[in-house]
Amino acid sequence: MAVLPMHYIDKDPILRKKARKVKDLQSPEIQRLIDDMIESMYHYRGVGIAANQVGSLHRIAIIQRPDDPEPLVLLNLELTRKEGEREVVEGCLSMPGWQGQILRAERVWGQALDRHGKRIRFKGETDLLAQALEHECDHLDGKLYIDYIRDKADLYEVEVGQEEDGEGEVAPEPGPRAVEAASKQETLR
Repeated sequence: MAVLPMHYIDKDPILRKKARKVKDLQSPEIQRLIDDMIESMYHYRGVGIAANQVGSLHRIAIIQRPDDPEPLVLLNLELTRKEGEREVVEGCLSMPGWQGQILRAERVWGQALDRHGKRIRFKGETDLLAQALEHECDHLDGKLYIDYIRDKADLYEVEVGQEEDGEGEVAPEPGPRAVEAASKQETLR
């Protein structure tokens, strides 16, 4: 496995491109990309990562909340339904040092394939999973969380590693196996 270079909002137009569906799920190239994305997500200390963040236009996202024992590999991720609305604090690995208050759905439903081609259906409800699913699906559609900023004051700079949890408290550092307290935060990096 290898750590892939992160692509940043101000430097790379690939983040604004729509990812293409993965057709040959079992190809060595796709399986290596999945492994490298997982390694990269751990390296950059994220809760999730989308393929275009590391320079690929394959429709692949990885999510691992602090309490998840294994990363959730999502190929050809699609959200099928959204319900409700809530305000969250969000950040992005492709824009380190910044956070913004945006609106996200309270509940999301979707589907994807796992790395072996098995269909996964899921529902995220008012938690980090719902937020992460929307955030990563947006990446795969060429959208960024800053597209949802309603007012300049809702986007603010923070010291990297000192992101807030949405309630004015400094959030614990997210990582692949972050402390249990981190799972209660609504901040996505």
